[in-house]
Order: sequence, then structure tokens, then C-alpha cells
Amino acid sequence: MLERLFRLSTSGTTIRTEILAGATTFLAMAYIIFVQPTVLSAAGMDRGAVLTATCLASAIATLLMALLANYPIAVAPAMGHNFFFAFTVVVAGGTPWPIALGAVAIAGTLFILTAGIGLRERVITAVPDSLKHAIGVGIGLLIALIGLEWSGVVVAAPGTLVTLGRLTSPPVLLALGTLALTAVLMARGVKGALLIGMLISTIAALIFGLVKYDGLVGTPPSLAPTFMKLDIVGALRPALLDVVAVFFLLALFDSIGTLIGVAGRIGLVKDGTLPRARQALLADAIGTVVGAGLGTSTVTAYIESSAGVAAGGRTGLASVVTALLFLVALFCYPLVKMIGGGMAGTQTVVLYPIIAPGLVLVGVMMMDGVTRIAWHDATEAIPAFLALVTIPLAVSITDGIAFGFMAYAILKLATGRGRELDWLGYVFAALFLVRYARA
Repeated sequence: MLERLFRLSTSGTTIRTEILAGATTFLAMAYIIFVQPTVLSAAGMDRGAVLTATCLASAIATLLMALLANYPIAVAPAMGHNFFFAFTVVVAGGTPWPIALGAVAIAGTLFILTAGIGLRERVITAVPDSLKHAIGVGIGLLIALIGLEWSGVVVAAPGTLVTLGRLTSPPVLLALGTLALTAVLMARGVKGALLIGMLISTIAALIFGLVKYDGLVGTPPSLAPTFMKLDIVGALRPALLDVVAVFFLLALFDSIGTLIGVAGRIGLVKDGTLPRARQALLADAIGTVVGAGLGTSTVTAYIESSAGVAAGGRTGLASVVTALLFLVALFCYPLVKMIGGGMAGTQTVVLYPIIAPGLVLVGVMMMDGVTRIAWHDATEAIPAFLALVTIPLAVSITDGIAFGFMAYAILKLATGRGRELDWLGYVFAALFLVRYARA
């Protein structure tokens, strides 16, 4: 049955190899189980319900990736999307989280409905490469900034807005030690470095009395606080059109970029095309809609799947294993609560020193796009810079994209190079300009 479903022999792999690869991918990305409840709890969502929604949505979407596309690629709530959801849309934008979930569901539905009409491909073409790379770098900087704030390394300060925190306080020392340890593990190529760093940090926190032991396993938390609480009608308001558009764009960039990146490592990308790409994108989109109904933010293919590919994963059987491990993780809520719980810091700020260092290092991993920006060309460099720097400083992915598009359109037109931007790009720039004019 497995041979018939996943064509193991044709792909040059075995059941044992696929099981090992699936487990490796899970270990490399399991940090999201601890991070996601903490991030979305900042938006007022129930931490336990988010954990259950995250594990279920990840398992369902990853299983769909296995059965529809036969790829060894796992799917889970995307880093960056969750921060946009919690901090830009809900905290800064004042949008209730049920409406934000409705926007996620609408974006996922659009992703499904536009599969056969070429809109997704048209949007990809309309966004200049320099802005695509800058948006990813900007999101990485935003994640790293929040990681430094949650570590207590960076704190609020009048006049300069931020400054260095008190590095000798126990939670900050724990965060710095975790950052150093995890960085060393990553530098040595240890698979699952982020997860291992969190676990060792938890042990240290237990030894020094910074966290309380509540057990390792338990009954999965109830989904009731978030299940089907999404407000789609509220998300259809004109004021939220840009939010839906950003959810859609981010899902598009992340999914296609990750699919090509991981599939390319096993020789599936030929002449720039990816077999079964539509099925793989469908798995992401369905997972996003299901996840919104359960109570979590946009899900997408994970670049950490490359760890499983490096371990020999070649088929969807590896993804089945990863999906099953997400279901097992449902029973680890006491551990998740201990790792993702907050500690009192200075200035009455709650710190998350066990998971925060991982966010800083995720930011590091998202920096590679900066090398692919044409810095020698001012019409490319200036819009890219404005996009990547506005995202962390304004704590808004939407504003970063808007500033990038508007600057790109103005500079290309002013230098007589207007044809270098697709007409749809000018539409985006004009819509953003109207948005700010009416603000």
C-alpha cells in the first residue's frame, strides 16, 4: 500500500529512511508548538486552544501535502505571518482576533479559488524581486526585534524609544545563555538546534527555580475558546482589504519560495517548473482555511523540511510521519506551558527567555534575501530599504510593503524606467497611496 501511495522504489528510498526523515523534519520545526501559543496569546487568544489548533492544523495540512503532492514537505503556522496577525493586525491595528482569523480564512479561500485562473502567477510577476527579498528580510528583523524584547535584552526607553536592558537579571541571563548555546548548535549543524536549545534552557530554568514543573504530558487543551470563532463577515469590511491582501501575498511568497527551495534539493525542479506545484499549494491553502476555523494563523510549507530531505526524505511518507508526530505533541501541553510561560522582568514587563532566543535566530535565517537585492541600483535599493526597515520599526508588515511599492513606482517613473514595474504593481502603489491619504 505504501509503495502504491508514495512510489518509494521509484524515488529511491525506503520506509525506514522516510520515517527517519519525517522525525528529523518534526524536530527541526517543533519549536512552533511552543512559539505559536505565546505569540497568539499576545492577541488575547487562549494559549491552550492555540496549541491544539496549531497541532491539528499542522497535522492536517502536512498530511494533505503527503497525499496530494507526495512531497516530504511539512506545513505549519508560518513565522512572520503569526507576528503580522498578532502584533500588526490585532495589537497595533485594534482588530479583534476573531475578525483577524476571518481575514486569514478569506485569504486562504482566495488562494484556492484563484488556482485555475492565473491570478497567483500574475501577482508574483507584479511584485519586483527586490521587494520580495526585502519583505522577507524585514519580517526577519521584526521577529528578531521581538525576540530581543522578549529576552529583556532590549527594553523601552524615553527619547530613544529602545535601549539595552539590565543584562544581569536572571531571566535575561537565561536568554543570553540560551542564545549562545543554540547559536553554537546551529553553527555546528546540529539538527533541531532551536528545539534542543529550548529544552536545555528549560532544564536550566528548573534548576534555578525560574519555572515551575507541571509535568510533561497531559490531556490536550480544549479547542472551545477558538473553535469556529472566526468572523468572516467582519473581515469583509473595506478597511481590512489590505490585511487580507497581505495575508494572501505572504502565503504566496512563502509557499512558492519554500516549495522550490526544498524540492530543488532533491532534483524535482526542472527548467524552473515544479511538478505537482498546484497540489502542494492546495494543501497549504486548505490547511490555512482549516487552521483559521480551528484557531491559528496562516499555515505554509516549512523550510525546515530541508532537514528531513537531508536525512533522505524523498516522498510524502516522510510528511505522514511528521503529521503523526504533531498529533502526539497534542498531549505535551504541560511542557509547552512551562517552556512558553512568561517570567517577570524589569519595568513590569513579562519576558519569555526560553523561546525568545529562538526568534532572534529565526531572524538570522531570514537575512539571506538581503544579498539578492540590487544595491547598486537606486531605483531597486531605496524601495527595498524602505520596505525592510519600515517593517520592524513600524511593527507593520503592511506599512513596509506599502512604502516599498510606492517608492518603487515613483522612482521607476521618475527615471523613465516605468516599464520595469508591472501594471498591477502600479495598482498596488495607487491603492496604498489612497489608503494613507484617507487615514
